Amino acid sequence: MANQKLYAGAKLRELRGRLSLTQKDFAERLGVSLPYLNQMENNNRPVSTAVVLGLAQEFGFDVTELQAGDEARLVSDMREALADPVFTGTAPALADLRLAAANAPSLARALLDLHAAYRQTHERLASLDEALGREDARLQPSPWEEVRDFFHYCDNYIDAVDRSAERFANQRKPHETMAEAVIRTLTAQHINVVFADTETVRHFDPDSKTLTISQRSNPATQTFQLLLQLALLNQGPLIDATLDLARFQSSEARGIAKVGLANYFAGAALMPYAAFLQAAQDTRHDLEILAARFGASLEQVAHRLSTMQRPGAKGIPFFFVRVDQAGTITKRHSATTLQFARYGGACPLWNVHQAFELPGQFLRQLAETPDGARYFCLARDVSKSGGGYNIPTRRYAIGLGCEVKHAAHLVYADHMDVGAADAYAPIGISCRICERRNCHQRAVPPLERQLRVDPNRRGTLPYQLD
Repeated sequence: MANQKLYAGAKLRELRGRLSLTQKDFAERLGVSLPYLNQMENNNRPVSTAVVLGLAQEFGFDVTELQAGDEARLVSDMREALADPVFTGTAPALADLRLAAANAPSLARALLDLHAAYRQTHERLASLDEALGREDARLQPSPWEEVRDFFHYCDNYIDAVDRSAERFANQRKPHETMAEAVIRTLTAQHINVVFADTETVRHFDPDSKTLTISQRSNPATQTFQLLLQLALLNQGPLIDATLDLARFQSSEARGIAKVGLANYFAGAALMPYAAFLQAAQDTRHDLEILAARFGASLEQVAHRLSTMQRPGAKGIPFFFVRVDQAGTITKRHSATTLQFARYGGACPLWNVHQAFELPGQFLRQLAETPDGARYFCLARDVSKSGGGYNIPTRRYAIGLGCEVKHAAHLVYADHMDVGAADAYAPIGISCRICERRNCHQRAVPPLERQLRVDPNRRGTLPYQLD
């Protein structure tokens, strides 16, 4: 870190705010002058080595967070939003977007909120739902998008919930399965747990204090649902405190987030942080071995790997995504520099789309984005049976990956020639912000390129890019 210039003004201001310190007091404790601190907080000067050491020694701050802020996410999200045709004229330069994300993150988020509100209203009008004539027509993001962005900008790691889940997991009796531990805990609270032949995966009746779990679900799902209900019953104050800090704009968003946090608790209890991190490192991130060891599904393991961002004990920064057969992203998170499109599907050149064609197989891919960053990508279908012949199967595919510099720590990357330039498939994020000129899968022109249309010439695309 000392060998490169590090600008982290927003992070410094955020830390100082959490500590309730004035600039003068903060500067004194870091051993720097007030003007120098002011320049660092406004990104006019890089963070010095002395300040980095001071943050660690004086405040116990995990200095890796200085480089793991929201800037990359904000830049990617702003580029996608500004690619919307509603924005006419010359698009802001990438350097300007980076300055906005670094120096004015609140303003950047306000722009994203405004664009999300525009899209929401536009979609209502386009579907002829008479939104303008209804009393509940409001310019606000959809509850689902609001919750998605909450987890996205929390780095998909909620420390208080994660640690609480880990404490519960560590209280299990010797040789007791997680499901048995949950049932024992609920029984002590006079809650009757019943396994029944029903399509409903989980149902809790507060009047009779009966929790019904479907026998048709696989054991991993049953255990997960037991833990989820335990979180809703026993972790209410912690979840509510987290929701209060999030300040959601609607009760619907708060309700969705409450279920999301209960899901988070369930995953963190099923795969407690320290034990899971050690097992992941020991097995070189073998998803099947980890799933068997912790009684989880492949999707649950892959998702959990993307949350291993505890300060001071971070795992490999993974990205995780789930897509349906239409290519729509239904889950997304990235702890890497790779960011996914907020709207629409993922790049069709990415191997996650091929997973539907080869069920039951792990697909490996080396990929390179237009900015030159290289990644190792793993894909697998995770179709979910409905539990009966006449019950539809839900078909999804998951993608998990990391920067190629971490590939040696993944068993799946063995025997791949990560040093060969021609081994990397060219992928992008969104066609409107992807600058590749000759992509045979391009759906729409890129925002920042001028088009030339020659009716007497047809190449890969019906137009040429300057």
